[in-house]
Amino acid sequence: MEIAVALLAVTLVAVVVLASQLVRSELQLRAIAKFLVGRESASNARVTVFVRTRGFLRLAQAVNRQIDRHQGERIAAEEGKRDLRRGLTYLAHDIRTPLAGAQGYTQLLAAEEDEALRARYLCVVGRRLDDVEGLLNQLYTYAQAQDPDFHLEREPVDASQVLAEALASLYAQFKEYRWEPVIELSHEALMVDSNADALARIFRNLAVNALRYGCEPPHIVQEGRTVMFENRMADPGSLDADRLFERFYQGDAARGGGGSGLGLAIVAQLAHALSIKASARLDGDVLSVELAFPE
Repeated sequence: MEIAVALLAVTLVAVVVLASQLVRSELQLRAIAKFLVGRESASNARVTVFVRTRGFLRLAQAVNRQIDRHQGERIAAEEGKRDLRRGLTYLAHDIRTPLAGAQGYTQLLAAEEDEALRARYLCVVGRRLDDVEGLLNQLYTYAQAQDPDFHLEREPVDASQVLAEALASLYAQFKEYRWEPVIELSHEALMVDSNADALARIFRNLAVNALRYGCEPPHIVQEGRTVMFENRMADPGSLDADRLFERFYQGDAARGGGGSGLGLAIVAQLAHALSIKASARLDGDVLSVELAFPE
């Protein structure tokens, strides 16, 4: 009889303990749920537990890891929005500047009777509008490359030939700078599975970047399945090579250079779409951008 009473007492104690643990566990789960529902997205608050079992401790750790991850993503998204707003402000300024110039010369043109001056003003207006068109084309190409449905049709292409044609299309610009680029192409054709138009845009953007921000003619080398653009920079300290392919990034000394900050971002996007590895490095005052084509 005494044994039965003892067993009953032990059972009652066990039931009370289990019931207490269940109540504490229920209260803990409700507390966690209330915390998650009421937590502000920008808050640094973390889950804490008063039930110190291994399961609840692991649950708190897992929830806090997710909070940390979402917090990092939120901060990155906010920084991205700020960069986008700042970049769009710069781009609007870069577009407005040649438009204002074209407008001013149009007014001069309307009031000028000298045919020689009228022709000169008309030429300036044309150049300013070409600058605007170039900036808008860069923006359109970047937006197109960002589209998830963007797809490039590929076919066998001689990349060496595309490179030569892209550089030839910039003859007038090189002549204006009185520069003659140093070009070293392999004797063997660089045949790649690619898109000729996109590849030409990549080469052209790299050459224009060298023209706009370099301080001497670029050195362009094609060796094996690699194409390298090198040029000396007048102010290498203003440049962060790790950020070159970012949207709207321009070195401090590059502001006012008439660029959109999208040229190398387009290079990166198109290169990725064509399975080309694009990289950049700064050795002293020499900027090198390398394109490595897949086998």
